[in-house]
Amino acid sequence: MKILFSGGGTGGHFYPIIAVAQAIRERVKDRRIIPPQMYFMAPSKYNARALFDNELEFVPISAGKMRRYFSIFNVTDVFKTFFGCIAAVISMYRIYPDVVFGKGGYASFPALFAARFLHIPVVIHESDSSPGRVNAWAGRFAKKIAISYPEAAVHFPKTEGVVALTGCPIRADIAQPLSNGAHEFLQLEQNTPVVLILGGSQGAQHINDAIIEGLPELLNKYQVIHQTGRDNIEEIKATSGVILKDHAFSYRYHPFDYLNELALRMSAGVADVVISRAGSTIFEIAAWGVPSIIVPLPTSVSHDQTANAFSYARTGAASVIEENNLSAHIIIEEIERINNSTAIKETMKQRAKEFSRTDSAKLIADAVLDIALEHEK
Repeated sequence: MKILFSGGGTGGHFYPIIAVAQAIRERVKDRRIIPPQMYFMAPSKYNARALFDNELEFVPISAGKMRRYFSIFNVTDVFKTFFGCIAAVISMYRIYPDVVFGKGGYASFPALFAARFLHIPVVIHESDSSPGRVNAWAGRFAKKIAISYPEAAVHFPKTEGVVALTGCPIRADIAQPLSNGAHEFLQLEQNTPVVLILGGSQGAQHINDAIIEGLPELLNKYQVIHQTGRDNIEEIKATSGVILKDHAFSYRYHPFDYLNELALRMSAGVADVVISRAGSTIFEIAAWGVPSIIVPLPTSVSHDQTANAFSYARTGAASVIEENNLSAHIIIEEIERINNSTAIKETMKQRAKEFSRTDSAKLIADAVLDIALEHEK
């Protein structure tokens, strides 16, 4: 049996693929199936170690991004996509997988095109409340469509049994927060509330700016774990060093370029409030059961994050601050509103847990395996 995955470009596409691959490894043991050969087709490895650890063979292809604004790269990227589709057909014909799992995004288009051309069954997963262009197209011929938000169902075929609400797959090593030893590991005080800021591996400039501006006031009452993004860490360390030079609680600020799995689980285990963008991280926050403030990318940059944020907020698990309203004063006020009310905090925790789907990766893994086994006959 052979299974090919495609997606990538961002962690929101890549890590759910890793979660499904991990679940497939577990499910073949439970179902006593011979372990499949698994492949990852994309323009880049994104995280080579994760591919190696999960035994996914990398198959390189090119893919061009079609931006929602004018750019000369929209022209040149057409050729990237064209040659990527040709390479994908050739590589996929050589591998000839039993099923292709597409996570969406421009990086998955060549693989999905090749699967369509070669009549190989396709399963897709949509993380957002409204699908991107690639998944909207692939939904026309996919055998199974997994969605994370119920609102996404209206964008896909109404054929019975094709669309399933599964939530978003989360890696097993991320889903469970850790509190034991976290204060020592992260060098935190024991009795001071913790605010965790997650901007993704690339960081989030507007969130970073608001947090840095508000640090002198914020640190009087809170400890801050701040994932800044690798490109921003040096600038933020330098700026915060100046701002907090004579601050009595400067030691309460903990900037990181990136939080690895252990540091992230420990940060989640001690966090009282999480501030995040509205990508797939929402599903990690929900699994942790932590109150959150979601700051979506504006619709001019991302078609889906605002809808995702308000869909999650409607459950009662989070509040939303749109980027054009974001300031240090507003974000501190919202942190205070949540943290100073036991009722609000407990409601948010409960609603987050209710929203979370811890069986998402397993459900998708079983669907992928069923289709692969049927195709293999």
